[in-house]
Amino acid sequence: MARSVYLTGVGSGGGKSTIALGLAELLSRQVERIGAFRPLVPAAAPDPILALLADRYRIARPLDELGGATYPEAAALVGEGRREELVSRIVQRYRAVERRCPAMVVVGSDFDDTGDPGNPRELAFNARLAVEFGSVVVPVVDGFGQQPAAIASTARGAYHDLVDLGATVLAVIANRVSDAMTLPELPVPTYAIPEVPTVSAPTVAEVAAALGATVLAGDDAALDRDVLDYVVGAAHVPALLDHLTDGCLMITPGDRDDLLVAASAAHVAGQVSLAGLVLTLGERPDPRAMRLVERLNTGLAVLSVPTDSYHTISAANRIEGRPSTANPRKVEAALGAFEAHVDTVDLARRLEVTRSARVTPLMFEYDLIDRARAQRRRLVLPEGAEERILRAAEILRRRGVADLTLLGRHDDIARRTRELGIDIGDAELVDPATSDLRDDFAAEYARLRAHRGMTVELAHDVVARPNYFGTMMVRLGHADGMVSGATHTTAATIRPAFEIIRTVPGLSVASSVFFMLLADRVLVYGDCAVNPDPDADQLADIAISSADTAARFGVEPRVAMLSYSTGSSGAGADVEKVAAATALVRERRPELLVEGPIQYDAAIDPSVAATKLPESTVAGRATVFVFPDLNTGNNTYKAVQRSAGAVAVGPVMQGLRRPVNDLSRGATVADIVNTVAITAIQAAGEPS
Repeated sequence: MARSVYLTGVGSGGGKSTIALGLAELLSRQVERIGAFRPLVPAAAPDPILALLADRYRIARPLDELGGATYPEAAALVGEGRREELVSRIVQRYRAVERRCPAMVVVGSDFDDTGDPGNPRELAFNARLAVEFGSVVVPVVDGFGQQPAAIASTARGAYHDLVDLGATVLAVIANRVSDAMTLPELPVPTYAIPEVPTVSAPTVAEVAAALGATVLAGDDAALDRDVLDYVVGAAHVPALLDHLTDGCLMITPGDRDDLLVAASAAHVAGQVSLAGLVLTLGERPDPRAMRLVERLNTGLAVLSVPTDSYHTISAANRIEGRPSTANPRKVEAALGAFEAHVDTVDLARRLEVTRSARVTPLMFEYDLIDRARAQRRRLVLPEGAEERILRAAEILRRRGVADLTLLGRHDDIARRTRELGIDIGDAELVDPATSDLRDDFAAEYARLRAHRGMTVELAHDVVARPNYFGTMMVRLGHADGMVSGATHTTAATIRPAFEIIRTVPGLSVASSVFFMLLADRVLVYGDCAVNPDPDADQLADIAISSADTAARFGVEPRVAMLSYSTGSSGAGADVEKVAAATALVRERRPELLVEGPIQYDAAIDPSVAATKLPESTVAGRATVFVFPDLNTGNNTYKAVQRSAGAVAVGPVMQGLRRPVNDLSRGATVADIVNTVAITAIQAAGEPS
C-alpha cells in the first residue's frame, strides 16, 4: 500500500507545483489528513511549494519541520564526503512527519543544470530517498519549449533510469507540452499536460514586485490580473492599437501620455483586454492625462519604474508565475489542467491509499468537485454580472465542475469580466429581457399559475425577472439546476422554486440543510432556513430528507431529533411534537438510525450520551441534527459557525423536484463554488 508519492523533476523546473497540487487533491479526498515534505529546501525563505500545500491542505506542522535539510547544508555535507549522514538526516525528518499523516506528498529536490554527479540534486539522489521513504515515484518532465520527440525520449529515459535505481514508478507526467503531444507507451501510465498560460504567467503584482515598481493606480483586483504577453509602446497610436493583445502588459515611456490614454480607451471600449500599464524612465504622466485615465475607470494598474523600456522588458521576461497561497486563481487553473489531462480515477486506484471511514471537511469539499466533474451538468446563475459569481464561474470552468449559463445583459457581463480580468470561457450568456425563450416561459408560467389568476401578459413581465427566468429554465430542461442568492433574498430565490418546480410527490414539505464543516468532521443541520414551525409530520419529512441528503454526500446518517429534553425526562407540547416526529420517522424508514427527543449535548458528546442514553446507537455519534423549529436551527448554526469557526455550506434545498439552491448574501467565492458543485451532484441524482 503506497502511503507516499514522490515527485522528482527531470531537468530543472517542470512545473512540479501543478503535479504536487493534483496528487495532493487526490489524496485529500481519501484520507483525513495529508502531509507534505521536501528533502531539500531554500535557506533564506519558506519553500513556496510547501507553503502552498500546507495552507491549502491545512497541514498543521511548522514549515521548517516539513523539510529535510537546506541546500547549503546539503552541499556542505556532500562536499565533506558525508552523503550518508545527509540521507540519514533527511529520512529521520521525513519519518517524523509521516508518523502523523495517513498519506504523504514528497516534492523532490530541484535539479542542478550543471549535471554534477557529486551534487545531491541528481536523479539518483531522489531515487535513493524515494526508496528509503517507501514512496512510489512520479517523474515530471518539463516540456516547455521542447520538441515532442525530445520530451518522449526524456520520459522514456526517466522511467528506465528510476527502475534501474530500484524505485517503483507510479506514472510518468510531462508538463507544459504542446497541445498535440502524446507520450510513448510504458509499463506505467503516461500523461501529458499542455502549457496553460494562466498557470505560469506572472500577475501584475508579481511583475511590480520584481521590477521594484511604484503603483500609481490600481486596486488588488487590478494587481491580480495575469500577464500573458508584453508589448512595448513606442510608435504612434494607430500602430500601437494594432499590436495590443489580450492579457498584455503595455510598457511605454512615462511621458507618452497619448499611448497611455489610447491604450486605456481601447481597454474600456472592449477592443482589447489589457493586463496593465508600465511607465518607464521614472517619468510621471501629465496629471491631466492621469485624471482622464482614472475617469475612464479601466480597472487597470498603472506602474512606474526607473529603468528604460529595453531593460524593463528584459527583466520582465525573466519573471515566471507559479501557483501560490496569494493567488488562488492560479491554483484552480493548475488543478483544472491536471484533472483534465490525467486519469485521476485510475491514478487514485494505483495509489491504493485506504479511504478513511470518517468524512473530514477537506475530504467533503474536494469530493464535491470530483463528483460534480464526473457527471457534469448545466446550471444557471441568475446574478450573472455580480463579481463573486463571475470569479466563481472562472474557477468552475477551469475545474470542469459544470457547464454554466449566466443571466444578465451581455454588455454588463462582458464589461465586468474585462474590468476584473476574468475568463469565463464558453459560459452561455442569456438576457431574460431579450431571450427568445421569454414567450414560451410566459405561456408555461401562466398555465402553472392560472389558479391564481395569472395571465400570459402578466407572466411575460414575471419571467423577465432573473430568478423566475432561471427557474423556468430548470423546469423546462434548459438547465439542470439553479444557484442564486448572492444579491437576492432567500425568499426571492425560493418562492419561484415553490411556484414552478414544486415538491417531490408524497413529501409534505420542502426544507433545507447546512453542511457544517467542523475541524474534524462534517455534520448536517436541518432545517435552518425555510420552515418556521413544522408540525410532527413535516418534521419527520425534514428528518428523512436530511438523512437522504447526508447519505448522498458521503455522511453516514445517524439522526438526532433535537429537543430541550432527552428521552422521557421532560414533557410539554414541544417535546411531544419531536417524539411524534421520531415515531413517524421510524415507521416510514425503519432502517434509519434515529433518536429523539434528544438534547444536543447527548447527541454529540459520547460521555454525556453514556449517562443519558447508554443503549442508543445514535446518542454521542449523531451526524444529522434535526431542529424542532427555524428559530432554534438558525440561531444554532450561526452560533456554531461563529463560535467554533465552522464553515457552513448551504442552505442546501431538499424535497424539490429539481435542485434550486440559495446563497447567503455574504457568500464567498468558495461558498459559491461549493454550492454549485452540490447542486450539480443533486441534479445528477434527479430524474430527467
